[in-house]
Amino acid sequence: MHFRITPHSAAAPPPNALELLWTRLDPERGEMSFANAGNEIEVRTGADAPVSMTSDERTEIGRRAVLKVVLAVCEDAPELSSDWYAVSSEL
Repeated sequence: MHFRITPHSAAAPPPNALELLWTRLDPERGEMSFANAGNEIEVRTGADAPVSMTSDERTEIGRRAVLKVVLAVCEDAPELSSDWYAVSSEL
């Protein structure tokens, strides 16, 4: 599955919010890989939820897994706020 991390429009993050997050992310974390794409961070996940779930359910599980990584990174970095970031699926 493919996701993207972007600045959250409602949180008014600083202009360099993605750069700050990118410097804290490992290119790979578990079954996820991250790529800097300028105005967003692209995320690919290798884990799939069971096929018995709907596509929307699988997407939401993947999105939450990516969000969990963002939350963990921000928790360990006082200069970051998890409110600055939005995680969405790439359709």
